[in-house]
Amino acid sequence: MSDERTDAETVRLWRAAAEQDGLVLLDGFHALKHALRFGADVRLAVADDPAAVRALAAELAPDVEESVAALVRPAQLRTLLTRVHPTGVAALAVRPDRPAGRAALARMPRSAPVVVLDNPRNLGNVGAVVRLAAGFGATGVVTRGDLDPWHPNVVRAGAGLHYATTVDRVELAELPPGPLYALDPEGADIRSLVLPDDALLAFGSERHGISPELRARADHLVALPMRPQVSSYNLATSVAMTLFHWGGPRGQ
Repeated sequence: MSDERTDAETVRLWRAAAEQDGLVLLDGFHALKHALRFGADVRLAVADDPAAVRALAAELAPDVEESVAALVRPAQLRTLLTRVHPTGVAALAVRPDRPAGRAALARMPRSAPVVVLDNPRNLGNVGAVVRLAAGFGATGVVTRGDLDPWHPNVVRAGAGLHYATTVDRVELAELPPGPLYALDPEGADIRSLVLPDDALLAFGSERHGISPELRARADHLVALPMRPQVSSYNLATSVAMTLFHWGGPRGQ
């Protein structure tokens, strides 16, 4: 089979798969690498230069090199995507089972908190929070509001680490169990508190903060130390500071 025919067949397969519900775009090598490491069902991966992607895997992620080599097919990415990642590879993977994710969030006792993002607005910030949650071993990240935490731009910013934790969108009544610690400037200094493993750590948007309804639901208000006249921290920075105070992975 010629390279041209192979490319055409791959384009057909990609477009057919992209029309299916429940598939997630993994944009770039790092997203593909992390998804494979954490058990994603990757249905198809495409690259302008599959040999270059295999070489990248051999250099940066030899643990998934064989999987990458078996998956990646040649295709001109600019015919499939509006924006091509600098690493020249993209993939489609199955979104994790939502009921199973909800069950993982609800399971008690927990060994790590759940991060709650209250009406977030910036897709990149949400992806950065997912990446932080995965790195700290948080049980999951849940969002309230109309932003889809599985939007392709969120997955891109999260470098595929949605598969390393549980990510979902919930209503207020659907929050997982556990004491709710809401970040608020009027709260107690976080340095005076011990955050339990089963906590819900809630963060509002940078502009509006925690919504009134979530603030009313909170068991504790918590403040991060901040110099006077500084308005706020970036959302991901606030999450990082709070998870670091909690303690992070232990013996993992």
